[in-house]
Amino acid sequence: MLAKFMGWFLLGLVRVLTGSQARWHGCPPKAEQRIYFANHQSHADLVMIWAALPPELRSVTRAIAARDYWTQSPFKQWLTTEVFNVIYVSRDRTADEDPLEPLLAALANGDSIILFPEGTRGHAEEPQAFKAGLYNLAAKFPGAVLVPAWINNVQHVLPKGEVVPVPVLCSVTFGAPIQLEDGEDRATFLKRAREAVMALREV
Repeated sequence: MLAKFMGWFLLGLVRVLTGSQARWHGCPPKAEQRIYFANHQSHADLVMIWAALPPELRSVTRAIAARDYWTQSPFKQWLTTEVFNVIYVSRDRTADEDPLEPLLAALANGDSIILFPEGTRGHAEEPQAFKAGLYNLAAKFPGAVLVPAWINNVQHVLPKGEVVPVPVLCSVTFGAPIQLEDGEDRATFLKRAREAVMALREV
């Protein structure tokens, strides 16, 4: 019950701070298994996309979160586990764990996921090059619909190094789905996926 109240509180807070504009430009919200992939400039990105989804999709869509950051304190871990139901991934490349394993398990369970293919936050106008994870997931789960998204302005809500958010009008624009074409190599697909995200800046 506490987690549900916290979810309502955060939804209200996000709407007050950002206007929480969700723009479905290339596809409608739909109850189907999806992999949403977006640019990444702030820790608030996770909350922004979560809040942009309708309630019926929010309950079956899980964001990816870095385990080392989001489990640093009991509160962060409770928030991401109980409220957002995230999928923790390891950024420690020396660990034996395959970082894709938790994502594969979630997709196999029928969940939709929110992925930030840059792997880490960027601070430039354009996203960094996408890493291979999106390609590997698309190849292993061809039935999942790949939906690009552009998160606009959220980096100004919680600038790097700050802990107090400031009100800034933000939006999430969801674009037309793409798919991994037969015989398409990894580099070509990832370039095309990145371009699909960047194209939504002008919408």
